[in-house]
Amino acid sequence: MTALLKIGLGAVILAASAAANAQASANIGWASEYHFRGILQKVSSANGGLDYESGGFYVGTWAADVGDGLEVDGYFGYGADVGDFSLSIGYTGYFYTGDFDDTYQEINLGGAFAGLSLDVAIGRYDNFTGPTLDYTFAALTFEHEGFYGTYGTFSQDFDGDYIELGYGRTISEIDFGISLILANDDLVGDDDESLIFTIGKTFDL
Repeated sequence: MTALLKIGLGAVILAASAAANAQASANIGWASEYHFRGILQKVSSANGGLDYESGGFYVGTWAADVGDGLEVDGYFGYGADVGDFSLSIGYTGYFYTGDFDDTYQEINLGGAFAGLSLDVAIGRYDNFTGPTLDYTFAALTFEHEGFYGTYGTFSQDFDGDYIELGYGRTISEIDFGISLILANDDLVGDDDESLIFTIGKTFDL
């Protein structure tokens, strides 16, 4: 998922609000490189999704081209404001129509205060015919006036971390983004730097 256009599913989870009115929306987008949690999935990838929110509850789906078929995500949960804090809890499943990867399922916990947010995922990876793997992912993000910086790290059976710096802006209802990802060799097998451009649009339904 793309920066400020749902680069990480944590962005969707932390964005869930306690709005009283139901709202449905759709989104489409394109990324020069699709990275998820610091790991390259595909160069030049189109994506799209549907979301529904009501009273703080949310449910949605999102799909992206990963070359060998599609990545199709499903998620649901609840988010609410408690004083100046925003808190959320939810579930995410990552599924694939081809052999690009196997299924991931995770519980997502989120918290935000002012421009600082913490996203934690506790997950399990089916790992094809190998042993099932457990992982924890945590990301700390600071955002201010469209600029943001994220530090993300894996633990348990997964290892590695990355830094992402970016900026997003909406012009004539079109969302544009640029980001730089710096991933270490524990995460991607070799130190990696990637400059990414994104474009997308959200529609109310």
